[in-house]
Amino acid sequence: MDRYCRESITRSAPGRVRAFRMSGPRWGIVLSVTALAACGAGEQGDSGARAATADVTQDAESVAEASQEAAADPVARILVGGIEVQVEIADEPDERERGLMFRESLSDEEGMLFVYGTEQTLSFWMKNTPLALDIAFIDATGSIVDIQQMEPFTEQTHLSKRPAMYALEMRKGWFADHGVAVGAQVEF
Repeated sequence: MDRYCRESITRSAPGRVRAFRMSGPRWGIVLSVTALAACGAGEQGDSGARAATADVTQDAESVAEASQEAAADPVARILVGGIEVQVEIADEPDERERGLMFRESLSDEEGMLFVYGTEQTLSFWMKNTPLALDIAFIDATGSIVDIQQMEPFTEQTHLSKRPAMYALEMRKGWFADHGVAVGAQVEF
């Protein structure tokens, strides 16, 4: 199966870490091929169409498994107030929507970095999230503009106090424990 790399964090300067994540073919392509294989049954016979559909289905299952594995693995290292942490990148709408929902554990030096295309007022909640988390809102320059604590399973909305381009979720208390406060720099 062909795979391609796409850059997850677009900001980078010489000497900084660039994060890449492997992605498989888009689902639309897989579904189109499945539909074509099924439509071609009259010309190829039922067994040919079933074989083509089975191959595409197996590829789709492989893509789904790879996506689940990628979602569980840290994909980048960043510096938060000079402290290195591993983060999963959520830069697609479905990844940002899912976030850390249903996650049962998070190690001390792991988190999730939400990446948006422009600075804006960001909004988060903890629906279906069993972990107590801190969230840092970060502007386009990498400066932390707000830090808030979020309780598990709540639907309380947490809005950034200032426009932000990134949000970083870490275990509850992480920022205070490491002396990271508003104004600290995050290096991607």
